[in-house]
Amino acid sequence: MPPQPQRIPHALTTHGHVRQDPYYWLRERENPKVIAYLEAENRYAEEVMAPVRKLREDLFSEMVNRIQKDDTSVPYRLAGYYYYTRLEGEQEYALQCRKRGTLDAEEEILLDENQLAAGHDYCDVTAARVSPDDQLLAYGIDTVGRRQYTIRIKAISDGKLLPDQIPNTEGSPAWAADSKVLFYTENDPETLRSYRIMRHVVGTDPATDVEVYRENDPTFSVGVSRSKSRRYIMIFSASTMTTEVRYLDAADPYGEFNVLQPRVRGIEYMASHFEDHFYLVTNYKAKNFRLMRTPLNHTGIDHWEEVVPHRPEVLLEGIDVFRDYLVLSERSDGLTRLRVMPQHGGNSYLIDFPETVYTTFTALNPEFNTDELRFLYTSLVTPWSTFDYNMKSRRRELKKEQVVVGGYDREQYCTERHWATAPDGTRVPLSIVRRRDVTKGSAAPLLLYGYGSYGWSTDPMFDASLLSLLDRGFIYAIAHVRGGQEFGRPWYEDGRLLHKKNSFTDFIACAEELVQAGYTESAHLYAMGGSAGGLLMGAVVNMRPDLFNGICAAVPFVDVVTTMLDESIPLTTGEYDEWGNPNEKIYYDYMLSYSPYDNVRRQDYPAMLVTTGLHDSQVQYWEPAKWVARLREKNTGNRPILLHTEMEAGHGGVSGRFRRYRDTAREYAFLLMLEGYGEAKADTGSTD
Repeated sequence: MPPQPQRIPHALTTHGHVRQDPYYWLRERENPKVIAYLEAENRYAEEVMAPVRKLREDLFSEMVNRIQKDDTSVPYRLAGYYYYTRLEGEQEYALQCRKRGTLDAEEEILLDENQLAAGHDYCDVTAARVSPDDQLLAYGIDTVGRRQYTIRIKAISDGKLLPDQIPNTEGSPAWAADSKVLFYTENDPETLRSYRIMRHVVGTDPATDVEVYRENDPTFSVGVSRSKSRRYIMIFSASTMTTEVRYLDAADPYGEFNVLQPRVRGIEYMASHFEDHFYLVTNYKAKNFRLMRTPLNHTGIDHWEEVVPHRPEVLLEGIDVFRDYLVLSERSDGLTRLRVMPQHGGNSYLIDFPETVYTTFTALNPEFNTDELRFLYTSLVTPWSTFDYNMKSRRRELKKEQVVVGGYDREQYCTERHWATAPDGTRVPLSIVRRRDVTKGSAAPLLLYGYGSYGWSTDPMFDASLLSLLDRGFIYAIAHVRGGQEFGRPWYEDGRLLHKKNSFTDFIACAEELVQAGYTESAHLYAMGGSAGGLLMGAVVNMRPDLFNGICAAVPFVDVVTTMLDESIPLTTGEYDEWGNPNEKIYYDYMLSYSPYDNVRRQDYPAMLVTTGLHDSQVQYWEPAKWVARLREKNTGNRPILLHTEMEAGHGGVSGRFRRYRDTAREYAFLLMLEGYGEAKADTGSTD
């Protein structure tokens, strides 16, 4: 029998409406009974999945053995050095390295993340920044998984850490030009909102650091960085639909920040400095964004001049600035693309790509004075590839393609685009990958993935671990539902706030289309999503439990109403423009109509594997824990509903380049178990 958490009456009243939540007490993180319950759930999940224990280990070994153990990233050049990361043998974490002047020079190891991770179950190192004088290295480290980073500073010459320790930060420092001052973002210790920018002088007590900007609007978060030109320190304030930028000469770290353009509700802009202008990617009078520029001495909106006009069929996502070129990152017809535009006259052009379903985006391009653009390219069948592209000659050079150890023949697999029709007539695309010997009409097992929130597009990318499913006869598909931004800003707006249910009905339409088109049958159809994609899973499984044989929901955001009413929880106030503010009755009623936890009812639910992390800073562990308890309480069927909690991890799961595949192996073993795999079938990979 599965664990049964205690039911303790707890009433939640809003707008005169009362909700009963008998599992509310599970949010008591320090309560030993809560920890005992989560551990009991972990043991139960292990017991239910015992028949595929060996398969799980086999899957993990397959995934890890496809990874090239000794590996090096393609170096990039910055200020006379070549920077790269290097991975060795069985080590879980990277070495961050550089060479001076030439790739034949002696290697400097700036940071060994394996040493930093020693003695910790979790470790994430972020944003290593070298000071302008090349003497110091500042970086952020989180050993809990709650995305609260401590900034440390290291002397490069002897490798010794300075005594400076700056806690509760976002983790990405920005150096001033003097190499003595750095700016950083401080997080609220309770809500974790990035709410103020601080100035730190190297060698001083962080308790004496000076606040240079505080974001008082609780719906906004802030960040700080240094411009590509290295001239300015930039502060970015952002809510879901509004931004504001401040800038300060990096040579004057004790000066006052200037506002580029004061915030106006609904206007977003991103700023890039080049020579005597700021380039601005903005939605000002341009739903799908356009490119503007403004002189440094007159940055207000009245002085903005258009460089690239708004195009209703093209979403402008960002730019890379070079001395002689601008590179526009665009999205059209659901696909990413790169446009090269000469700075000083001449026609722009698109870089061409060979496949019909793919993903491309610019890599790190830190120097202005070059004709070389570095970009990444991948698809569901093409491993990650790094190219250098000469924007003058239009020639590309493949610098590196991801190695799949053991051999990978992409000709054995095929990818395609398919379309479903939503109830309101909207056509929704699907990206599909399968082995060529798995054909339509074979009722193959199929895993359908979805996300559909925050305007984050779910682009088709290569994942070597997916081969473990494809080679066992699975088809994999991505449903590009509304709420993402595959078709521009309107695609996003049609899947948020009072249109959120479009994401759910789009996903259901995609699942139904895959069945009707003969790719699979409901008895072999599975769905997967995480975080806000876990909300998608929760809503869909309440609406159409008959459509799926199994669901994998990772760190799912499922207790929407309660969370969005609790301003003490991380991220709540900054999410009002995404989900709505339930303190307003219209949003309360709408959220309540789809919130997965509030809409669990007596019906036969498919098998489910729900995962979470005890230290999750984005979706608190108690949401999936409560959801599983209520699902089991209401479920009229007998298919398993499992909960697994990573006790030493957060939203992103465990850390480490190998260890993280333990989570993937668990999910795949669960799906294969539902397809009848057990110890007898584990070794064969048979699709019989």
